[in-house]
Amino acid sequence: MRMTQATGVAFVSLVLLVAGSLTLIAVDVLAQPLGKGTLISGMILLILLPAVLLGQYAPPPYRLPYRWRWVLLCVQALLTYLPVLVFEHRWLGLLGFLAGAVLLTVPRPVSVVIALAVAASGPLLLHSNLVTTQRTDMSVLVSTVITGGGVYAIVHLALLVARLQAAQRQTARSATHRERARITQDLHDLVGSSLVSIAIQSESALLHASPSTPAHQALSDIAALARRTHGEVRDIARGRVSTRLHTELAYAQRVLSSADVDTRTTFPAQYDLPAVVGGCLSAVVREGVGNLLQHSQATWCHIAATVNASHVRLSVTNDGARPSGGGHGFGSGLASLRLRVLALGGTLVATAADGRFTLTVKLPLDPALSLSDPNRVHEGSCM
Repeated sequence: MRMTQATGVAFVSLVLLVAGSLTLIAVDVLAQPLGKGTLISGMILLILLPAVLLGQYAPPPYRLPYRWRWVLLCVQALLTYLPVLVFEHRWLGLLGFLAGAVLLTVPRPVSVVIALAVAASGPLLLHSNLVTTQRTDMSVLVSTVITGGGVYAIVHLALLVARLQAAQRQTARSATHRERARITQDLHDLVGSSLVSIAIQSESALLHASPSTPAHQALSDIAALARRTHGEVRDIARGRVSTRLHTELAYAQRVLSSADVDTRTTFPAQYDLPAVVGGCLSAVVREGVGNLLQHSQATWCHIAATVNASHVRLSVTNDGARPSGGGHGFGSGLASLRLRVLALGGTLVATAADGRFTLTVKLPLDPALSLSDPNRVHEGSCM
């Protein structure tokens, strides 16, 4: 709740900053001896600018997709520089907002270079014949830096809060699934062993009971019930309660979008996976998304799968690998996932190269056949 309030405070602060700055510009424009048509045009532009600016800066869940922010950045650049020809120095207050938008939209380090160029364009315009004013170069430069830095700081903090919220939700979801898996395993180990013991003792007692007595029939029913219930418990432990893959994918898209990570999924139009395979792939998606949110600053993620007659291959790729090539690291989560994949006769490979981190899993569609393959252990050891 506190983080939600923090996002709201950041958004309100941003609205006040934009509204206050544009109001000052409007007052300055109206105070100048300009033509009626020019003043009306300036007011129309100042009315349109909040939509452009807030569309650029709005934190999740109001944040626009990345490609649309690029479009708004181009529109904002035009609305920042072209009116300078008419309103001269009165319009230079918008340079800071453009610098902040550049820092938030353009990837680093290019964004820093462009933002510095935007800040430097103010003093350059003052030395040209396009702008006449009593303001000094340093005044315009400092004003641009303060506004740009303020915009970037507010929006960046809001994005960090949104990312932390997404990471917490993903961590809670992973913890829920781990707890379900633990309960399922305990169910199999404790209840399952008790049911086997009941079945064995009942079958042993049947050897000493007369077939024609009611006790024989009761013991027979008890043994059959214990065996059947044990089979159902074993089925549950083998993953029939796992989350369906399409459900996990839909959740991954929602949580990544809320963290301002552009997400794309590529899957066959129709696919029907065995329950145990789908459950394992769901865990792969869950682990990949969790690592992205907790250990990287990725801006995009691509989840893709291909299915053929015998195998399914799933990859989770993002641009969050560290410059050193360490990627997200290979912690206990990936280690446990590797063992789970190996148990089904599959392979798991995690790589970090060229600024990208990729988690790739290949699983047989019929794990039972793969488990009998003598080359399975050798294949797993080469991961």
